[in-house]
Amino acid sequence: MSASSSLATLGRYLSGEFENQAQAQADPTWYIRLRVWQRPTHLFASDSLTLFLEQANVVSQQPPYRQRVLRLQQTGAMLQGQYYALKQPLAFQYGGEQPERLAALTPDDLILLPTCTLEVTAEPAAANPVWFKAVPPADRLCCFDYQGQKKYVQLGFEVGTRQTAANQVELHIYDKGIEPETGRALWGALMGPFRLVKQAAYGIPS
Repeated sequence: MSASSSLATLGRYLSGEFENQAQAQADPTWYIRLRVWQRPTHLFASDSLTLFLEQANVVSQQPPYRQRVLRLQQTGAMLQGQYYALKQPLAFQYGGEQPERLAALTPDDLILLPTCTLEVTAEPAAANPVWFKAVPPADRLCCFDYQGQKKYVQLGFEVGTRQTAANQVELHIYDKGIEPETGRALWGALMGPFRLVKQAAYGIPS
């Protein structure tokens, strides 16, 4: 698979609505029932595929949170993910379910997060279906400002299809908040990844 076709495949796998209902029912102590929206946008369309991300606790029915943008790009022979924060995240809340809210989203609405990058590889690279794995370079922590404080997150995800009868697209999210002084995990995927299954696919803008 060429790098350009890998980028297209990665974008197709990641674009959609995901949920971990089975995992949350099997292990409710450690895993909330999470719904994640990853909605394609027109941002950076000349050289990238860019997604608007947000998530919600299905049971609590609270508004979606963790609004952010993920830019997928081919850099040489590698695939890379670059995260951006939003200057006004609440202005785009519910954009996952209601894509019309993202119509006004421009690069000026974003804050580049230089430490929040992922290197993406296909494992195995020659196989179909492909399983993608995204990890930070040298286990680097993602650092950003939130409500006047520095926050640190260990990022990572895997996505693809397994060779099973269901042939579902699975998204495994490893994100967890970290206390930098001790390395202690504070929230998120404390006992292993959130294992979500795609519920709906979103088309990629042409």
